[in-house]
Amino acid sequence: MRLPSHLASLCCLVGIGLAANAAELTAQEMRWLKAAAPVLAYSQALRLPVDITVQPQSRPSDVALAMGFANGRCKLVFSLRGNPDAEQPLAGVPAGEQDLLIETMAAHELGHCWRYAHHAWHALPAGFVSTGAVVASDHAARREEAYADLVALAWVQWRHPGDYPQVYRWMRGLRGDVPMSANSHDTRTWLRLVRDPQRLRVVAQPFADVGHVWSEGIVQDR
Repeated sequence: MRLPSHLASLCCLVGIGLAANAAELTAQEMRWLKAAAPVLAYSQALRLPVDITVQPQSRPSDVALAMGFANGRCKLVFSLRGNPDAEQPLAGVPAGEQDLLIETMAAHELGHCWRYAHHAWHALPAGFVSTGAVVASDHAARREEAYADLVALAWVQWRHPGDYPQVYRWMRGLRGDVPMSANSHDTRTWLRLVRDPQRLRVVAQPFADVGHVWSEGIVQDR
């Protein structure tokens, strides 16, 4: 379908395909897309295979921003319309600071895409043996969430170093509230390792430069 002019401009900005299921985007959807644009533009520079979908209507279980995979491509899905819990992760955060957190969430999701695009999804780092609890599905899922959290924080340290303490506290708060039924998102073992942002110095790219801390956390999470 032909995109509206404001949406076409955004597509040019981020340089990737965007599939919209509605003729117009809401102000909320535009705000989230614009906040995520720096990460999306960077992912295009890395030639990550990303498609964006804006859901015309959210389902009860949808989160605002999620990553899926299909046919060798990453599917970044925004589920904001009709989603009363979409901005729950931003609750209590001043309006002027929310765009940075949306950008951080986008970096988390693109961290998942980087793993998938490099055929490393659920794979352990070199030198780890796949035995026992290490291969359990909840451990594998938690490792991927931890990797993505580290990527998101590395992105902040790289692009917004002065804001790292604020974003780190926000992420620790989110992960500290994870219910037992969703413990694949309990990444606190890894977050404890990066209280000092210097642990996440970006040398080449934030999607690749977190491996040392990620491996350290895997050892402690066994």
